[in-house]
Amino acid sequence: MVFLRSASAVDFGPVLKTGMLTLRLPQMGDYVAWSSLRQISRDRLTPYEPEWAGNELTREAFRNRIRFYHREYRDNSGYPFFIFANNGETLIGGVTLSNVRRGVTQSASLGYWVGLPYQSKGYMSEAVQATTGYGFNELTLHRIEAASLPDNIASIRVLEKCGFQREGLARRFLRINGRWQDHLLFSLLEDDTR
Repeated sequence: MVFLRSASAVDFGPVLKTGMLTLRLPQMGDYVAWSSLRQISRDRLTPYEPEWAGNELTREAFRNRIRFYHREYRDNSGYPFFIFANNGETLIGGVTLSNVRRGVTQSASLGYWVGLPYQSKGYMSEAVQATTGYGFNELTLHRIEAASLPDNIASIRVLEKCGFQREGLARRFLRINGRWQDHLLFSLLEDDTR
């Protein structure tokens, strides 16, 4: 895996390259690919995500999302990546290290989504491994946390394949698809990756 840093104002932030994938900070130019992929994946994604707003897939909503992502990156509080096939043009999904906490905890939360045409092909496991590697090696995190709905078997498989350990059940942990829902909690420690 290679970590590259781009100096371009249009494409700033880290770029992670793996065998199959390129991960980079989302940009406004990704709107068409993002909205198309999210639309065709909507039925699969909505049961596992926060409730979609009525304007979820509009250009303005995407612009606001990009502003938020870039602010998080500049503030070192979040590291959002869009996942592309190594051709750099085919958007596959997204993965984010968010809620980065420093001080005595040195931790972050991991979240991800993959478009319907790209599920069950190993892309997300590779993207999660690249992102956690970046979190431990470049951001010097000690702990990365993740949560999954108990019925999201595909997500649980990704976490377990990437070495995350199940820690327990958090009751009504996150508001998903309009309802507070229980989640299984997982963590990966820096030492677990050695």
